[in-house]
Amino acid sequence: MIAPKDVASPAAVFTPAYWAEARKHLVKKDRVMKRLIPQLGDVCLETRGDAFTTLARSIIGQQISVKAAQTVWGKFVLLPEQMAPTNVLKLKVDDMRAAGLSARKVEYLVDLALHFDAGKLHVQAWEEMDDEAIIAELVAIRGIGRWTAEMFLIFHMMRPNVLPLDDVGLINGISQNYFSGDPVSRSDAREVAAAWAPYCSVATWYIWRSLATPATPESAVKNRT
Repeated sequence: MIAPKDVASPAAVFTPAYWAEARKHLVKKDRVMKRLIPQLGDVCLETRGDAFTTLARSIIGQQISVKAAQTVWGKFVLLPEQMAPTNVLKLKVDDMRAAGLSARKVEYLVDLALHFDAGKLHVQAWEEMDDEAIIAELVAIRGIGRWTAEMFLIFHMMRPNVLPLDDVGLINGISQNYFSGDPVSRSDAREVAAAWAPYCSVATWYIWRSLATPATPESAVKNRT
């Protein structure tokens, strides 16, 4: 499913094996994608890192700017010997707060670590599980809602057919590219996306890239370390 770019590096970057096929499908099926994809060149979705680190970083990045999130993450990642659930559970609350985390985000990170440490998440089975089953597991963690779970599916697991209808960037992008800037409902978005299947994630990514000021789900979820 995933083709490694550099398997020798511990921070190896991965790209989806389906990307070229998805581009061909979208160009053939959708008039906007036929225009956007050639304009945006050969760039494509990439992911790296492990599930726990990716989700921890997404929690830290919630409701603050990308720059602020990077600053807090840079301090937090130095606290444990290694970014792993067991090590995070050993951290002192005062140290986590001193890194810039709010009391609520400390609670969220602890709950995330507890879910991983206690084996409540079927991480090893995720590759075989469908999208909704993974979302159901993730939203049971405090601080993770459906949007975060969908971003995780797109940017970490690189699932090809996720349509995040709660994402403001996607709705704005559909409005600009398909409706000349007119307001767009979820039903409108679903109707547009019918032509994208089974590559809604790929089309969504191109919609984000098409915006004058790119949306930031990638910054919120993708592990850049």
